[in-house]
Amino acid sequence: MTLQLLWEEYTQRHSGAAYKYTSFCVKYAAWAKTLKRSMRQVHVAGERAFLDFAGQTMPIVDRATGEITQAQIFVAVLGASNYTFACATQAQTAEHWAASTVAALEFFGGVVRLLVPDQPRAVAILPDRYEPRLHRLMQELCSHYGTTVLPARPAHPRDKPKVEGAVLLVERWILARLRNRVFFSLGVLNQAIAQLLTELNSRAFKRLPGCLA
Repeated sequence: MTLQLLWEEYTQRHSGAAYKYTSFCVKYAAWAKTLKRSMRQVHVAGERAFLDFAGQTMPIVDRATGEITQAQIFVAVLGASNYTFACATQAQTAEHWAASTVAALEFFGGVVRLLVPDQPRAVAILPDRYEPRLHRLMQELCSHYGTTVLPARPAHPRDKPKVEGAVLLVERWILARLRNRVFFSLGVLNQAIAQLLTELNSRAFKRLPGCLA
C-alpha cells in the first residue's frame, strides 16, 4: 500500500472536491501521528515462555543475627495458556537467571521453542536491539535444552506483555498474601510460593488444545 494509491482512490471518490497530493500527504501524516500502533501477538502452545523478575521483593530474616536480606522473585509464564511459575532467589545474577529458568522448565514439564527475557547484563552481556550477545550460561542452557533465547528489545515492555501481567498477578495473589509472614530461609519462602501457585494457576490457566502443562 502506498500513499499515491490511497490518494488516487480518494480523488476518484471525491472528484472536484479532493485535496492535492501534497496536502493529502500532510493531512495523512498528521492523522497517522494520532494512532497508537501495536502488533497483536498470536501465541502457539509450547512456543514461548516469557521470563522476568518482579519489582517487589520478599524479606528473609537471618535467625542468628536478625539481618534482613531481600529475596528476588523470578516469574515465568507460557504464552498460550498463561500457566505461571514463580520462585524466590538470592539475586538476579546470571547463575540465578539460569537456575530459575531450569526450575521453570521443570515446573512446566517441557521445553518451549523460545525463551523471552529482558536484556539485563546477566542474560545479555552485550545488549542490542537486534543481535544481543548472550551470557555464556544462557548459551549453554539453550544448547543443553535445545531451545533459543530471544530477548525483548530494551525499553519495549509490549514485547513481553504476558510476563508483565504475570508479575502483577504474582505480586497480588502470592506476595501480597505472604506479606505478614516472617521467613527465615529461601527454602521456606519457596514452599509457600509453590502452595499459592496452585491457586493462581487454577484462576489463570486456560486449557487450550496442545498446551504445555
